[in-house]
Amino acid sequence: MSVKWIPVLLLLEQLSFQFSPGRCGRVLVWPTEYSHWMNMKIILDELVQRGHEVIVLASTASILVDPNEPSALQFEIFSTPFTKDDMKFFYRKTISKWTNDISKDTFWTYYSRVQEMLWEGYDILAKLCRDVVFNRRVMTKLQHAKFDVLLADAVGPCGELLAELLQVPLVYSVRFSPGYKTERYSGGLPFLPSYVPVIFSELSDQMTFKERVKNMLYALYFDFWFQTFNQKKWDRFYTDALGYFTEESEVHSNVK
Repeated sequence: MSVKWIPVLLLLEQLSFQFSPGRCGRVLVWPTEYSHWMNMKIILDELVQRGHEVIVLASTASILVDPNEPSALQFEIFSTPFTKDDMKFFYRKTISKWTNDISKDTFWTYYSRVQEMLWEGYDILAKLCRDVVFNRRVMTKLQHAKFDVLLADAVGPCGELLAELLQVPLVYSVRFSPGYKTERYSGGLPFLPSYVPVIFSELSDQMTFKERVKNMLYALYFDFWFQTFNQKKWDRFYTDALGYFTEESEVHSNVK
């Protein structure tokens, strides 16, 4: 068996626990773009092959998540002020800046710039998330659909919010997070900095003593200084969204 299929099979096994024996389930998907979507699509295609119904949430600005392509997947489209060109411009600008414009000579400066670029991307994700969770038509349709599980890529927040609002179990697909922070603290991944190179460190698993010390510093940096996204901003947004839906539920209950 090819090694690349092992994570797919493990995730499929985890998803299978969400469904009753002999019954196909309904899966809602909060995807991300490019390589993360490519990895996730392998899992989704396999779920469809096994008889599950898979519905992918996609914005009108989605690039690779294209509902117009022939696919066994179903799509629920929500509107956003962004265009495909806006998204392509952002990703091209970010990749160009990351690979060509930022010097790696100074550790702190380099990762501070990387953090700034990531925060800019997460601001866009926050707006996309807002466009779907405050879209009453889409959310009402999703609530009535009675999904069995929500599958999301952990690199793109909003999946956990949707799962909470729709009151369905959440399963993450994780390619990697900066410093393996999500994998270690949320997934319990064993991590020994003396042996396992930190993602983004560009070190290999064959490290000299000096490189092991350097890897330890990377691990400490990603634990205590580097933030993938502006947590305070996202906390405020999630609080607003949860408060809004609580009020909406109370209004509907009073009307009944």
